[in-house]
Amino acid sequence: MAFYSPVATITKDEEKSRKAKMSIIIERYKEKVSALPKNSIDHHLCMYEGFWYFHGFWYNSKADFSVEAVMTLQDEFQARPTNVFLASYPKTGTTWLKALSFAILNRNKFKTPIGSNPTHPLLTVSPHDCVPFLESESFLNNPSYASGLMATHIPYTSLPKSIINSNCLMVYVCRNPKDALTSVWHFFNMLKDDVSTPLKLDDAFELFSKGMTPYGSFWDHVMGYYKASLERPDKVLFLKYEDLKKDPWNEVKKLAKFIGNPFTQDEEYDGSVQKIIDLCSFENLSKVNKDGKQTAKASSDDIYFRKGIVGDSVNYLTSDMIQILDKITEQKFADLKISFEA
Repeated sequence: MAFYSPVATITKDEEKSRKAKMSIIIERYKEKVSALPKNSIDHHLCMYEGFWYFHGFWYNSKADFSVEAVMTLQDEFQARPTNVFLASYPKTGTTWLKALSFAILNRNKFKTPIGSNPTHPLLTVSPHDCVPFLESESFLNNPSYASGLMATHIPYTSLPKSIINSNCLMVYVCRNPKDALTSVWHFFNMLKDDVSTPLKLDDAFELFSKGMTPYGSFWDHVMGYYKASLERPDKVLFLKYEDLKKDPWNEVKKLAKFIGNPFTQDEEYDGSVQKIIDLCSFENLSKVNKDGKQTAKASSDDIYFRKGIVGDSVNYLTSDMIQILDKITEQKFADLKISFEA
């Protein structure tokens, strides 16, 4: 498997060019987007192919994760058989999966022991700088997808056809919906420009339980990739955040084998697996971000690290909320072998 280098820092000229391309893309799909159903609660969201997305409103900052980005990728993106895509619903383990996959694929280039190799990319930059989002590639003049490893929040049924047809590998990570909701709620409030009017938990619950959030229904998102993993088990690996937390050793070995870079017996004996687990631990990655080792991006990327624990939702959600989410999960996944710890 080829070496994957961290994404280069974008210069001011590149950012200017990127925004200019954003403008062109948003204008190109303006008529198509205007005809889409709009969210009655949040007018910044529109329905596309059964899922909710932001649209042109996010032009100046987060257009990467807009419906226009998805449409552009569907029309233009050409995947390669060597690509590996890491998929997830927002706030379900994306950052951790990026770190683990990057560390696994680059362990021969960057020796993992923290003390002996302080220059390892994951000790200096965010996993989001090491593994780019597919959605961001729409707005770059020189896409980095040729490097191989990429991530996405796009639902399986809306992925560019070239990803499916190229037979490249996909890894999906999911998480207990109660913890996902709690994490999304905190994350959104940290992103808000107007901190004086935070999103209330009751409102976040209402939107999440009805699937009226960016990237749509959590349950439909999970089901799309789960069913794909059953239909194409050699191409789509389905992981659970809770399993990674409970048994990181075996889950990391499973991940390494699937993405084409399995650990050898010698590596298992010399502690290579555990070294990668330690390198990519929540404690280590969050410390890197909070210490500001990412320079300009440190202040923005530390919001990706809050607690990272299983079951934290019980400290925030009411018993009624928990019962409703459990009932939705039971109904949605009734015919699927998907379960989560309480």
